[in-house]
Amino acid sequence: MTRVKRGNVARKRRKKVLKLAKGFRGSHSSLFRTANQQVMKALRNAYRDRRKRKRDFRRLWITRINAAARLHGLSYSQLIGQLKKANILINRKMLAQLAVIDPASFGKVVELAAQSGG
Repeated sequence: MTRVKRGNVARKRRKKVLKLAKGFRGSHSSLFRTANQQVMKALRNAYRDRRKRKRDFRRLWITRINAAARLHGLSYSQLIGQLKKANILINRKMLAQLAVIDPASFGKVVELAAQSGG
């Protein structure tokens, strides 16, 4: 069996990890062992938080819609219920944008929902 030299393989792997750890504080960006731990943790957090971001934004939109709906004498759940009955298909992101950027248009949507939704 011939001898296999693995020097450059290990170096490449370590360089890859240290490149990912760039910007970390202290030895977390320079020492391989600690950098490797922090990179694994960072990647784990990034994976989890990509899914969490979607939940967080939905919560934010719902909070904004609720606040705007209450200015028109409705709760969030009442507004969504009326929109469904009125067959007005507008997602929460767009409703929240309307509530923040163009409150007059949001008011029109609420009126329309109240008329045809019951």
